[in-house]
Amino acid sequence: MKQLFFISLSLFLISITDAKVIYTGKQRAVKTIQQALQMAGKGDTILVDAGEYHEKNLVINKTVFLIGIDHPVLDGEHKYEIISVKANGVVVDGFKIIHSGISSIEDFAGIKIYGCRDVVIKNNILEDTFFGIYSQYGLNCTIEKNSITAYGKEEQQSGNGIHCWKSDSMRIIANTVSGHRDGIYFEFVTNSVIWRNTSFNNLRYGLHFMFSNNDAYITNIFKSNGAGVAVMFSHHVKMFHNFFEENWGDAAYGLLLKEIADSYIDNNRFTKNTTGIHMEGSSRISMHKNVFENNGWALKIQASCMEIALNENNFTGNTFDVGTNGSLVLNSFNNNYWDKYDGYDLNKDKIGDVPYRPVSMYSMIVEQNPPAMMLFRSFMTALLDRTEKIIPTLTPENLKDDHPLMKPLPL
Repeated sequence: MKQLFFISLSLFLISITDAKVIYTGKQRAVKTIQQALQMAGKGDTILVDAGEYHEKNLVINKTVFLIGIDHPVLDGEHKYEIISVKANGVVVDGFKIIHSGISSIEDFAGIKIYGCRDVVIKNNILEDTFFGIYSQYGLNCTIEKNSITAYGKEEQQSGNGIHCWKSDSMRIIANTVSGHRDGIYFEFVTNSVIWRNTSFNNLRYGLHFMFSNNDAYITNIFKSNGAGVAVMFSHHVKMFHNFFEENWGDAAYGLLLKEIADSYIDNNRFTKNTTGIHMEGSSRISMHKNVFENNGWALKIQASCMEIALNENNFTGNTFDVGTNGSLVLNSFNNNYWDKYDGYDLNKDKIGDVPYRPVSMYSMIVEQNPPAMMLFRSFMTALLDRTEKIIPTLTPENLKDDHPLMKPLPL
């Protein structure tokens, strides 16, 4: 229905301009998309009938609206890049794109944007492509409501679902990505937003950030990916209302932060991950109103991190709340709820009267000697932790929450 409305609106706008509509299909006068692209002028619309098209690489080098009716199939026959966009203002809407070529030299994609602006890629189904949708030097482009699925078994033979490189002001909205190396990949991408996407069952990361500043990712679901989500070597990143779920493995995290600065992590949910958040070399990060539940480690914050403010978060059902690898702590913990806190509240102000130390002695031992995990839930480990609470020796003295909450926040 929405696609019919969009087509009707397009035809109305065309009727009051000099642009024309070119109908393409096996039963039409114009039988191939290549022929339609040659005939089209700037601002024209090409409507493609349902069916299967084997047209090698479609190069769009003029501003046209390429719209599929009932998802016509474009088959790359495992040899070609399928659509190459090389003009500003192009729209590609409503196609099923399958079987792109695979190459270790060229980054073949289902749809690739080459140094263009104001391109819209929406409502497409991509299956079995090397890279799904690829933006190279894109500016102010929208990638929206696409379903992108691959079936890679090895990272070396698989590209990324949505790949943006040296792009600016990108909008990645409401896409579903699975089976790729990384679901969504940003490298040298600025002033962009990733919103309402679902990225699951990818070989490596659901989302991978590298050298990308002043970006936001909001209300996304990252589930059952090989190593979770990685945000690296970036600053001024906003991470709001995301779900990080069921990322399990020796080197798996809900969220890995490496060399991140001046960023915000608010209202996210970390559920059933080996480690909820792993942080190293990060500074000036505000973490507010997040939920950490049923993780192995809720938070690993390395000694290389500083000025991390952890306020009003809930920690429930985690094996270990916080882990670290050093005694120097330059971060603050305040007004968080910890389900392992067994202190008291004599004045009934809903804040514990004694500090909570989220790093246990046993967790420090496991950090340095992983085989010690075999003793988990034994009487000896419980005794160690109890002794450490009374006479701290190994755990960092100033890694504590001075104002722990007695009840969880309604997050």
